[in-house]
Amino acid sequence: MREIDVDIITQNIKEMCIEVNHTLSKDMISLFQTAVEKEKSPLGKQVLNQLQENLEIAKEDRIPICQDTGMAVIFVEVGQDVHLVGGSLEDAVNQGVREGYETGYLRKSVVNDPIVRENTKDNTPAVIHYEIVEGNEVKLTIAPKGFGSENMSKVYMLKPSDGIEGVKEAVIQTVKEAGPNACPPMVIGVGIGGTFEKCAILAKKALTRDALSKSKIPYVKELEQELLNEINNLGIGPGGLGGTNTAFAVNILTYPTHIAGLPVAVNICCHVNRHISRVI
Repeated sequence: MREIDVDIITQNIKEMCIEVNHTLSKDMISLFQTAVEKEKSPLGKQVLNQLQENLEIAKEDRIPICQDTGMAVIFVEVGQDVHLVGGSLEDAVNQGVREGYETGYLRKSVVNDPIVRENTKDNTPAVIHYEIVEGNEVKLTIAPKGFGSENMSKVYMLKPSDGIEGVKEAVIQTVKEAGPNACPPMVIGVGIGGTFEKCAILAKKALTRDALSKSKIPYVKELEQELLNEINNLGIGPGGLGGTNTAFAVNILTYPTHIAGLPVAVNICCHVNRHISRVI
């Protein structure tokens, strides 16, 4: 049994909150460069170049890559051979978010109640998803989610008879309705299966997958590419101003489901698709 003091969790969460809001991940940097090279619209290419310039300024000057520094969404994978000591894991995670957003001068966007709407002034609480896994390590993944793109996301409760064509239609329709509001080029996370809430978590987690990677399931890999091609043929383009790059990637995760259902969630993310992971 390996002991880990929760103060270590707090320190890592703090550092990750700052880093992920200032620096784009390697997969997104690569996708940006490819998009600039392949964009056929002069205006679309200009927009992509401006976005890249913004990213460079943010990295050099240590300022947020977007003014909406998001609600902190955190996936915590805890090895079953880990003994966490020194306090509450949830308190430690939220303390890390609190310190990261205050120390990093990141915008605090969380309100304490969806109706009362009084700002908590430290961007807590985070949305935390826990998973118990094998081993003696803790993996932390942070994906701050701005609500320009979050508000464009949807959950569909399809019928089994809708099949893969129904899934395609749901994803394409969601992207069409999002248009320029989700700050394209987008990364699109799709969750298929499970239940109402499970497919939404799958879609969110799909956004944290390396956007250069492909699904290991053959039909899912084909579906990701087919959807990406169709989405980029919509002509929405960078910034919604037209072009051939409406999306950088489509990431799909699946899960077993009930014989009577076909839940599908489409979680859209803007062009920065912030995500970072560390293993402790």
